[in-house]
Amino acid sequence: MRVRHPRRFFRQAALTGSGPYGIALDGRPLKTPAKRDFVVPSLALAEGIVAEWNGQGDRVDPDRMALTKLANTAIDRVMGSEDRIIDDVAAYAGTDLVCYRATEPEGLVQREGKAWDPVIDWSAEFFDAEFQTVQGVTHRMQDDSAMQAVRRYLARLDAMRLCAVHNLTGLTASALIATALSEGFLEPEDAWRAAHVDEDWQIERWGRDEEATQRRAKQEEEFRQTVRFHDLLGDKAPNSPV
Repeated sequence: MRVRHPRRFFRQAALTGSGPYGIALDGRPLKTPAKRDFVVPSLALAEGIVAEWNGQGDRVDPDRMALTKLANTAIDRVMGSEDRIIDDVAAYAGTDLVCYRATEPEGLVQREGKAWDPVIDWSAEFFDAEFQTVQGVTHRMQDDSAMQAVRRYLARLDAMRLCAVHNLTGLTASALIATALSEGFLEPEDAWRAAHVDEDWQIERWGRDEEATQRRAKQEEEFRQTVRFHDLLGDKAPNSPV
């Protein structure tokens, strides 16, 4: 069924303020879905959001407004709920994708090691904590010292950046990959490949499933838009959790 989007109800979007920055539609301040003030901390992000609004055609298509949607999420669902968001990310870190390794075949074991060992090594240095790897699927929660280091880091992020890291964590199934990407250790392409080592291995051997391929393409687009949102926030992330 074709979705019919609402008609464009404004002529021009423009910046307001000098930091933080708001958006006005024909002079009227933009609000979030929860009727909060729509403001973002960086000029680059604000300009990107203005471009999204001005780039709409006769109808307003939310699927072409990724930056706006992420900012709305940060304002309405992250601000004031930081503890819950931190809990979500820390839960991934406790049983992180890169910590659970295949026992066979040898080719997959080697591929996981090549993609994930650098993330483990970087995380150990960045968080000043040890992250244990496990062979097979036996559950093993990480030590409390490592979890506390992750939480301290996340607690220092503002709501916008925390929203981005939370989204990247869910899309990669790895808090450590998301953090390494946020802090510049991983490039986006490397982070995406690292998150799909096992899936790509299966595809190479058994072929692609059309439905799964479409789902992954949609997730990859969301991933890339989240990276863009994160990068437009600027260089204000803490350099270390300690």
